[in-house]
Amino acid sequence: MASIYIHIPFCRKKCFYCDFYSKVSEKEKDELIEAFLKEIELQKKYLASDSVNTIYFGGGTPSVLSSSKIGKILDHAFRFFNISENPEITFEANPEDLNLDYLQELRKIGINRLSIGIQSFSNDDLKIMNRRHDARSAIKSVENSQTTGFDNISIDLIYSLPQMNLNKWEKNLQKAFDLNIQHISAYQLTYEKGTVFSNYLRKGIVKELNDKQCFEQFSTLIEKTKQNDFIQYEISNFAKKGYESKHNSNYWLKGKYLGIGPSAHSFNIESRQWNISNTSSYIKSITEGKVPFEIETLDFFTKYNEYLMTNLRTNKGIELSFLQRNFGKKLYHDFFAKAKKFKENKYFVWNKGNCFLTPEGQFVSDYILSELFWTDK
Repeated sequence: MASIYIHIPFCRKKCFYCDFYSKVSEKEKDELIEAFLKEIELQKKYLASDSVNTIYFGGGTPSVLSSSKIGKILDHAFRFFNISENPEITFEANPEDLNLDYLQELRKIGINRLSIGIQSFSNDDLKIMNRRHDARSAIKSVENSQTTGFDNISIDLIYSLPQMNLNKWEKNLQKAFDLNIQHISAYQLTYEKGTVFSNYLRKGIVKELNDKQCFEQFSTLIEKTKQNDFIQYEISNFAKKGYESKHNSNYWLKGKYLGIGPSAHSFNIESRQWNISNTSSYIKSITEGKVPFEIETLDFFTKYNEYLMTNLRTNKGIELSFLQRNFGKKLYHDFFAKAKKFKENKYFVWNKGNCFLTPEGQFVSDYILSELFWTDK
């Protein structure tokens, strides 16, 4: 299985938490579309003849583009890659863009899964994040999507926002359940360097929730989604049975993927590469017939670390027999030696030859992984 990701860097407004590569100006929009088409041709051999089962339009905000432009990119991908008969085609969108006409057009060009950036159903939260929509338009976007026939809908939510208490977070979750959606991606707010929120935190304009409050909201997320028949198949992702994101699962299970567009990443098992994070430079280079990327060849130990990183985030966990079979006794025993203290602290649970993170372990997964990684120091 292989995947294609297309990065649309345009946003009408920069959210205060976001550190993804994006730009508010859309003046290079037409040139960028042509560059996408050209890069698709230049990269046509990257996935060899592998069947492409998922295509994902992310950003930025893909819904700033007309459906005809999205359709043009899709048609080109179908022309140059071996696309499976029924691919999952996901489209990220902001609520304010999802009117009935636009949604009907998206369905006509083949979009069959929506990922809606709602983030919160609270107007206070939306205002502090600098989002363009309000709570009512968030709800309406889901209702419009369902009216036009979309039955595979994911929404993004953020918890641990400044001044967010447990009651407000529970109301956010309940609203999502009431809307009868199929998938929730829920992320703890992080104050990434260079974001407005990071500057606000440094200046004391906002106050970060403490670990106890954050874990309480994370635990509630796990509890409430389970009660409403959602499966936590990855730390931040919850789906009704059969509605797990095939595209994101391909990332976590180390399948091949090709990234198209500025800042997009690609992976072909042996190496990973990432395009330049500058739209103008990207367009110039592609126009000249060269994909502007940096590349990293993955050595044996890097592959081991990445296996730990991706699998521990999922409900599949670390398969101990796979660990020994593919990485040898040395790394197998190194894992056990380092994992011992986390098992004793109840961050790990062992079941039928697999190792999983408990909710407490998931909450501090970045720290755990940094301790488990192999280093030659």
